[in-house]
Order: sequence, then structure tokens, then C-alpha cells
Amino acid sequence: MDNVRHMPRDQADQDGLNRKAPHDIEAEEYVVGTVMHSKHAYDECALLITREDIYNPSLRLIWDTAAGIHATGQPCHPALIRAELERQGQLHRVDKGNLIYRLGNETITPSMAAAFAERIAETARQRRYDEHSTMLKAAIDRGDDGDELAALVAEFQQGETLRENTGRGPAHLVASLLDWGTFFATDFGAIQLLPGKLMGPGQQITLVGDGKAGKSLFCQEWMWRMATGQPFLGDHPQDPIRILYLDAENGQEQVQERFLSFGAGPRAMGELRYASFPPIRPLDTAGGGADLLALVKATGAELVVIDTVSRFIGGPENDADTWLSLYRHTLLPLKRDRIASVRLDHFGKDKDRGGRGSSAKTQDVDHVWELTATGGGTLMLKRTHTRTGIGPDQFSLLRQAQRDGDNWKLGGTRHVVMTYEDEPGGAPVGLAAIPGTVEHIIATLDRAGVPNDAGNRVVREELAKLHVPGSNDKIAAAVRHRKARSEMPGFDVSPERSADRSEGRFPETFPGTHPGTQETPGQTFPGNVAEHPGTPPVPTVPPSKRGNGEGTPEQADPEDPLCTVCHTTLPSFRSDRGYDTHVGCDPATGSHPGEPHDAA
Repeated sequence: MDNVRHMPRDQADQDGLNRKAPHDIEAEEYVVGTVMHSKHAYDECALLITREDIYNPSLRLIWDTAAGIHATGQPCHPALIRAELERQGQLHRVDKGNLIYRLGNETITPSMAAAFAERIAETARQRRYDEHSTMLKAAIDRGDDGDELAALVAEFQQGETLRENTGRGPAHLVASLLDWGTFFATDFGAIQLLPGKLMGPGQQITLVGDGKAGKSLFCQEWMWRMATGQPFLGDHPQDPIRILYLDAENGQEQVQERFLSFGAGPRAMGELRYASFPPIRPLDTAGGGADLLALVKATGAELVVIDTVSRFIGGPENDADTWLSLYRHTLLPLKRDRIASVRLDHFGKDKDRGGRGSSAKTQDVDHVWELTATGGGTLMLKRTHTRTGIGPDQFSLLRQAQRDGDNWKLGGTRHVVMTYEDEPGGAPVGLAAIPGTVEHIIATLDRAGVPNDAGNRVVREELAKLHVPGSNDKIAAAVRHRKARSEMPGFDVSPERSADRSEGRFPETFPGTHPGTQETPGQTFPGNVAEHPGTPPVPTVPPSKRGNGEGTPEQADPEDPLCTVCHTTLPSFRSDRGYDTHVGCDPATGSHPGEPHDAA
């Protein structure tokens, strides 16, 4: 190229253009070649270096693969390394496997591996300083002022100090010793729980439930509100928390539908980082733990969600070693760094025994919460295991969801706590929003302005006009309560009071209670389709049929209309049409007991 002016080689070397980052390729090859044969060598080297300390990407890949095999407790060999990389389609990254066999033949004794690992650690430290100096030069070229440059230096020094205290070598062992002065000066009981009061900072919990409970829906709303600084389950709002959500369970179309139904959007996600089907290795292996920790470091996460944990492990779910490896490689490093975690799990065949698989999975967590659907949009969240005992043990929840045509209404989905104050008869607040309950009938009548002394017949007619379901016994109970309520001294029974009070607490947000909110078949909350049924809708309760099966007439309710001839309960299909007798008692039928009739 005659039109290009070539730079002298000495000048290029002075400018650093031909200089490689500090690394020790000989030490890296000896260490990687040895750990393919010896778990003892791997354990010794893992105390001194991390995968990031290995500069060559091909050698780092072999290191990660060997770490995964050692984590399963199986013997390791170069042939097994090659077979695993071939299965993953990664042989092209290690010279089609030739690099594996070359390193496996040019190995050193396991006792010598640690000395070469120390050389790798030292050159990795030099490389970090080299990268830091490059960042400083780039900042100077940008025109950053002295304070900005000082901040870069302080951040780098802080990272190096943290690495020395929690990283490899004897320093991280000494750092685990408690400082008694600081320890006893800390009031652990005064530590503020995270929003929702289900866990504290740095704690690890398991959320267990079956497919009908909607664990992901609950957890997604919880994490979104926590990441955006919103209150949850009646708790006070706190500063936004950086959250990393790992999801290998829900499709992206479901995730989008759900977050939109919460009221989220592209500019309203706060500190939530969401990894959809992330390509990380099994978390019960050293490689998977390293992948997750790298992702946590990149996002600065303070809390990690694993949805669902069975999708992120490689070992047998019923094997205790699988969960012990998960803790050792992934959960322990998170807990050591005070990073909280929530892992979602499924019930086993026997719900009374908790989550599916080995009991070892609950031994390392601080709390185990079980979420069960109790019908009509109500949920029970109960803590079955706890290490600290801090916080409430049980929540009665109401899942509200509202449709807008074919879509779920923006901001119409939420989980709320049901309390036991101010509702009729001390019933949980929120039952008035559940069709089919006595509280829902009362709230509907109050909003419609029906007088409190209205009887069963009037109430049935009003409910029929409003298309509100209600069995005879529920209607009778609602009528009795409203009449008794009107007789209470000082009780305001005006329609305005009931309407304002009910609307001010919980609007009718269940599908089907307002026009345009009908459910689609098989879908009962956002992101839940027919293949994965969710909380079942409340069906219309049929009229009660009491009796002994031998013709015993239904017992008359004091408020039910009676036949003017036989003085027994008159069916609603007769009373609603203005009749005051049974069909058999009507003189027009020729069977009136007081009139002669033809036996034929």
C-alpha cells in the first residue's frame, strides 16, 4: 500500500500499540493441564485464582469444563473434557480438541500446580493495573477533571481491597473472622426487612407452590415493585433495590403481558434486570456459579431470583449432593457477599412434604414460603421453615386482575393483603371483590342503593338485573346482615356511605364483574394460558337443595315467600313472576286441594 505512511516499529512499541496485556501463558497451560487430571490440584488452585485470572480464552474454557466435572464428584480426564466440549459444540475453540490432549500430556505434578497458580494470580493483578491505567488515559483524553479521575482511582482501589478480603489466598480466610466489637454493636433485630416483609437483606428464601398458584406472577410483581421503590403487601416503600431475575420458565410474551398488567413499561422498570433463558451453565457446578457471579457483578445486583431452580441445575433433583453443590458453588458466594436470593420451586407429589426433590434443598435457606391458591383469586402465603423467625409467618392474599377487551388492563393486576378489620362480621377485607361471596352481594347492593330492609325477593331481582351470582343461602345471609346492620345505633346506612367505602378500598377488578372484563377460556391471570391453568374463576353457586332425599321439603327461611295454600317455601321461579302458590296448588291446574278435580 503505497499511499499509507508506515509507523516505525520502535515508535509503535513506545505508544503501546504492539504490547500485549500481562499474562503468563506457560503457567496457565501447566495449571489447566494438571487440573484435567487432579481434583486436588483444582481445589488448591481455586483458592488462589478465579477463571477471570486466566488470560487465554481457550484455556479458560478448559478450566471451566474441568471445574464442572469436578463439582459433580466424577473423575476428570482430558478425554471427558473433550467429550463435553464436543457435546456443547465448542471443540473449534480448543483447536478441535488437539489443545486438550497436548496439555494433558505435558502436565506437572499436582503438588506443583499451586506455585504456577500464584504466578497466574500475580500477572492477573498486573493486567488489572494495566487496564486501569488505560482507563485513566482514556479519561484524560476525554477531558475528565481531577475529581472524576480521583473517583476512578478510588473505585479501582476499593475493588482491589475487596478482592484481597473476599478473594483468593489466606486473606479471605482471615476476613471471615468476626470483629467482636462490630459484631455486638450491630442490632440485628433492628434490620429493616425488604419490601413485603418476606425476607431481610442478604437472606436466601425459597418460594414453593404448584402450577395453579401463580408463583412467577407473584414474584414478578414483587420484584418490580421492589426495584422501582414501590410498596408491596401493605409495606412502606423503600429505596429501589438492584435485582437480577433469571427466568428459564416463562416465555417473553408472557413476561411482557404480566409487566404491562402491573403498570410497568420501558421507562418504568427501575433497577430490575431480567435475563430470559440465560445461557449459563448449571448452578450446581463451579462453572455455573462463576457465570452467575459474573452476571451479578456486571449488573451490581443486590438480590437474585432463580425461576425455577430445577431449570438451573444439572444433577438429579432427588440427590442431596445436587443441592449441596448448588449451595457450595452459587448460593454460598452470594451469601458471603451479602447478596439476597429468591429461588422458586414446585411442590412434590405430596404437598405436605413441601418442595419437590431432596429435603437437602431447604437446609441452607433462611425461610421457606409456600404459596397456595384457595379459590376465587385468594391465596395463602405461609412460612413453613425459618432460621431467624423475624417477620410475619402468614399472609392472606387477594389477586386482583382486570381485563380491557382482549388484553389485561394496564396497571389492573396486583396482589393485596386481606386484613380482618371493618368488613361485615369481621371477614377479611377484600372478600367484597370476590363474586359469589356474601360480602360481594352486600357490597353490590350497597352500591346499587338497594334499601337495607329489602327482602329476599327484591334482592334476587336486583342481582338478576346486575348479573351477579348468588345462591339462596348466600342471598338470605346478606339480607339478614343488611337488616341487622340498619338496626345498629349510630350506623350510617345511606347508600353513599357503602359505595364510597367499598370503592375507596378495593375496586372491582376481577374479570367478569364489569363489562369488558370477561375472561378468555383457560386464562385467569396475565401470562397464564390454558396449558397452565391458574386460579380458577368463581362459578355461579347453584341453589342449595336441602332434605333427606326422601321427599322432605326444603326448610323455609323466615324471609322466603310462602305458598298461600300449603304455607311452604315458594320457589324463586314462581315468586319472581308474581305467583303466590305452587304450581300444584294453583286452582288453574285442577289440583287445588280445596277444589274437586277429576281423578283421571
